[in-house]
Amino acid sequence: MTAALDEADRADLLAALEYQRASVHAIVEGLSERAWHTSVVPSGWTPAGMVAHLGGAERHWTCGVILADDPGHPFDAESDEDEPYDPTAPFVIDWPSPKVLTYYRDQARQTDEMLAVTALDSAPRGFHRSPDAEQPRTVREIVLHLIEETAAHSGHLEIARELLDGRTGLGLR
Repeated sequence: MTAALDEADRADLLAALEYQRASVHAIVEGLSERAWHTSVVPSGWTPAGMVAHLGGAERHWTCGVILADDPGHPFDAESDEDEPYDPTAPFVIDWPSPKVLTYYRDQARQTDEMLAVTALDSAPRGFHRSPDAEQPRTVREIVLHLIEETAAHSGHLEIARELLDGRTGLGLR
């Protein structure tokens, strides 16, 4: 791929990712603190847990998979979560909403900074799950996955918002 096409692709992909992130922020804006920590679905996830999960997903894919180097986050020292990630557990967290949003914004910024200097066609240095599992072949695949995951969870948050306080149409589409 030529450098010009790679840069056009990068701009389009990053704009799509940022649009989905902005939709998440628009959906949770003004949500009461109590609602942030209330589950309205049988699986038990909460808006706080879902937004923290989105931050964790950006961190995992950017630091863990693309770079194979997780520098950590200042909130790590405050966390008493020593349990490994459980993909079957509901997304819940007891952090107050400003802390959840700070974490999500910090991880998004870190992703953006890394993507600004990483070729989309480059191979990730780390692994998703284990080296034996099927792996994404390029950074581009990972960015597309982040767009997809953010969009899907944005929809989940929209449904939760409607069930929590009746507000609808808050997402950007």
